[in-house]
Amino acid sequence: MMEDTIAAIATAYGEGGIGIVRISGDKAKEILDKIFKPAYLHDSKSIVNRQLIYGHIISHEDKQVVDEVLAVYMKKPATYTREDVVEIHCHGSIVSLQKILSLVLSLGARHAEPGEFTKRAFLNGRIDLSQAEAVIDLIRAKTEKSFNVAMNQMEGHLSLRVRNIRDRLMDLLVQLAVNLDYPDEDIEEITYQKLIEVISSIGDDIDKLLVTADTGRMIREGLRVTIVGKPNVGKSSLMNALLGESRAIVTDIPGTTRDTIEEALSLRGVPIYLTDTAGIHQAQDQIEKIGIERSKDAFNKADLILFMVDGSKPLREEDYQIAEYIGSRKVIVLVNKKDLGKQVTEEQLKQILPHATVIDTSMIEEEGIPELEEQITAMVYKGKIKQEDSNLVSNVRHKDLLLKAKTSLNNGKETALLGQALDFIEVDIRQAWEYLGEIIGETVTEDIIDQVFERFCLGK
Repeated sequence: MMEDTIAAIATAYGEGGIGIVRISGDKAKEILDKIFKPAYLHDSKSIVNRQLIYGHIISHEDKQVVDEVLAVYMKKPATYTREDVVEIHCHGSIVSLQKILSLVLSLGARHAEPGEFTKRAFLNGRIDLSQAEAVIDLIRAKTEKSFNVAMNQMEGHLSLRVRNIRDRLMDLLVQLAVNLDYPDEDIEEITYQKLIEVISSIGDDIDKLLVTADTGRMIREGLRVTIVGKPNVGKSSLMNALLGESRAIVTDIPGTTRDTIEEALSLRGVPIYLTDTAGIHQAQDQIEKIGIERSKDAFNKADLILFMVDGSKPLREEDYQIAEYIGSRKVIVLVNKKDLGKQVTEEQLKQILPHATVIDTSMIEEEGIPELEEQITAMVYKGKIKQEDSNLVSNVRHKDLLLKAKTSLNNGKETALLGQALDFIEVDIRQAWEYLGEIIGETVTEDIIDQVFERFCLGK
């Protein structure tokens, strides 16, 4: 399949000023020569490498003009895929794009699979696997922060750190191999003490990456935040305040919100998926019951719960039931309606939710929102990572492999502490080296490569 010339529409489907058809492979220039007529050159064979040329796409069958375009030919290896690449920039009509793509396919190109252009860039050695994964994260980024994290990874910062750790592991494997294969030679003997020190040091470097993983995941995938509480405590007002618009209906009538309302926002660079839920209580109305069940479903999927109580009245049975349902989940309790007097204390709330953060609020007077935003972002960054630091582990696959590598190192360290044979220690060290290699694609299987690229869009 790597010998095929591939083609796809590289821009989003729909109306637009410009649409792009991309071709990659040995036949790319040959196909362009057959369908492109430059306006100011003798023929398409006169096209200069990396020069955008104005002209027309002509059907090779009936010689009819398909569209007015700009075309560029880029000679390998200095291209995205390290193959010959052609891009045809036409009008952003789906009809024009489909017609041009059909012409290209009829001349011997194959329709590219999702992510196949980037896959070829990886297989041809232009980027490693973690950089390839960052491409799709870059495309899907919803905030500047998630964009910066993806860009940082695409530029190879994570790869560099992983390679440095692997180099240290390889040095250790070489020393172990020499001591195992040439025990009688005049070489430096590796001691168990030295082994333990080196393994511990490498494990610390892996920990420095792992500590960023949860933060990186939230920045990449977004933080799911669900607002819960009994009816008429101010949940919808809170959602509107965070969004900065009147998205949820606000009235004095309990049970106004009958279903979950979901919105996305960027909170200090972190993508937030905010869900306002129906008040959780004993309902008789069938529709309201369905809404409450959906509220519980959103509750279970949340990374963070915002539990709102009416601070102007004593806690009621519904409040205690919700607190019991929250259990040990991450939660911020918002004591609303402080402008009406306060009958709920932080001590009372700490008795039922000892791990909760408590903030006094007034939705009417718009008090407590800045403190809430500060607490949410503090939970994401955990006070350990600076917001300007984009060098985060954001991929779940990477985190899993780092954890496996750390486990293997711990096993090797434990074996060294017991003074067991170096052969056993070497197995664990090599396993850690291979796990880290899977991150950058140097020890990865074909199945994993396919799983990575099947998440990509066509044309990329």
